[in-house]
Amino acid sequence: MNGPNLNMLGVRDPAIYGSDTLEAIEEMVRAYGAEHGCEVDCFQSNHEGALIDRLHAAHGNYDGIVYNPGAHTHYSYALHDAVECIDVPVVEIHISDISKREEFRRTSVIAPACIAQVKGLGKEGYLRALDILLENAVAEGSE
Repeated sequence: MNGPNLNMLGVRDPAIYGSDTLEAIEEMVRAYGAEHGCEVDCFQSNHEGALIDRLHAAHGNYDGIVYNPGAHTHYSYALHDAVECIDVPVVEIHISDISKREEFRRTSVIAPACIAQVKGLGKEGYLRALDILLENAVAEGSE
């Protein structure tokens, strides 16, 4: 799941976000998921309500969510609450290392509702986030 402005990857500041499009990253994640025995659905919206609706719809229907909330990271308590109220583990992902960026980007209000945060690994961060979800599923299955 990807939030606002991530549809502009490949165009928006390639020095920070890389030159790959969101579509290319989604295809990479789908292929990686298939190699690891899982199906990956992708969704992007620039609208907070659409993202909240998608999180609510995931409740009971998905095993995990890789989520790049974009700018919503820093102020959307509504998205924090949506992540917190579903029974689906969520890993927050950021292409850049938000802890080393502008002051306003350094705090995530969504991270406390997630099982992990991955930042600063570029597009490969999406794969690391998927690995965390897969490891979590295995750990839960062994209990």
